[in-house]
Amino acid sequence: MIRFEEVTKRYPDGTTAVDGLSFEVSEGELVTLVGPSGCGKTTTMMMVNRLIEPTSGRILVNGEDIAALDPVRLRRRIGYVIQQVGLFPHRTVLDNTATVPNLIGWKRAKARARAAELLDLVGLDPKTYGPRYPQQLSGGQRQRVGVARALAADPPVLLMDEPFGAVDPVVREQLQDEFLRMQASVRKTVLLVTHDIEEAVRLGDRIAVYGQGRIEQFDTPGAVLGTPTTPYVAEFVGADRGLKRLSVTVIEPDDLEQPPIARLDDTAAGVLERLRAEGARWAVVLDGHGDLHGWVGIEDLTAGSPVGSVGELAHRMTAWVPVGAPLKQAFGVMLQYDAGWVAVLDGARFLGVLTPAKLHEALRRSVDADARGVPRGQVPFESVADA
Repeated sequence: MIRFEEVTKRYPDGTTAVDGLSFEVSEGELVTLVGPSGCGKTTTMMMVNRLIEPTSGRILVNGEDIAALDPVRLRRRIGYVIQQVGLFPHRTVLDNTATVPNLIGWKRAKARARAAELLDLVGLDPKTYGPRYPQQLSGGQRQRVGVARALAADPPVLLMDEPFGAVDPVVREQLQDEFLRMQASVRKTVLLVTHDIEEAVRLGDRIAVYGQGRIEQFDTPGAVLGTPTTPYVAEFVGADRGLKRLSVTVIEPDDLEQPPIARLDDTAAGVLERLRAEGARWAVVLDGHGDLHGWVGIEDLTAGSPVGSVGELAHRMTAWVPVGAPLKQAFGVMLQYDAGWVAVLDGARFLGVLTPAKLHEALRRSVDADARGVPRGQVPFESVADA
């Protein structure tokens, strides 16, 4: 969808912003460009819509050399989101969102209907927020409007320059979540510029780590964090890259342990006898459908009526995460509830538990898998233990 071929940008004073840049972004892929200030990442992005013209090389969008296209028409086919948002203060939110459809000749009713649809997609009720003006919105709400406006004419390509950098950390995380949800639905081809490696890791399908005017590593978030290819990349992503990698390594069924299981109508005496025989201190309690109900400890069973049912003694399970959640989420739940394990669910169905040892093993297997270029399931446990 986007291809750079030996692209260089050199200014009259001799400054080289980007030098011989070659890379490709696939259709529907979200690529984050990350690096320190002045490294050329914003220049790279702005050359895609010809706000900056390259000195040499070619940039192709959907197979077309953009140098042969009219710049204004090109820009109307590419969504653009900037940190300052740039909403027109004298126009309502709905009219701001409909800006590009209006410019390219859509009928007013169609443009406003599309704007309302996009506002709803980014989590703003068009009936409530459409008639308002930008100054009546919070920073996070204005940023959502900026994203909606960029998507209004359904462009295949979306360029985003520090789109969430002007809001506080809590709102920033909410906007990132909302954008990932939206991207899963619309699957635009996205170039997103950021200086924040954690944001790059969280959002990107792949990451381009910039040095001075060139890409030092272009790979998946897991590979950049697990196997940085140069000392520069290792230093840039930080000594805590193992912790950062928790956010991009998801929980898989093979990561789980299977604890003792009790059913709601099991007797306390029967479960107690089983736990003692297995040397276990607790059991997960499931209902008749295999859905999670809670847990019960050996102390509960000892203190309870031996003829009573486990359902009468079970505790509510608070420490749980869905399968496919990042390891970082599971680790956070462990810390939040001071838990030695977390239950992992598929919907309400219980799959197993993730322990700290298994969490560490999953992280190491993920690093090993990226180094070998194979799926994580193909990495045997022994390779981690021997590492």
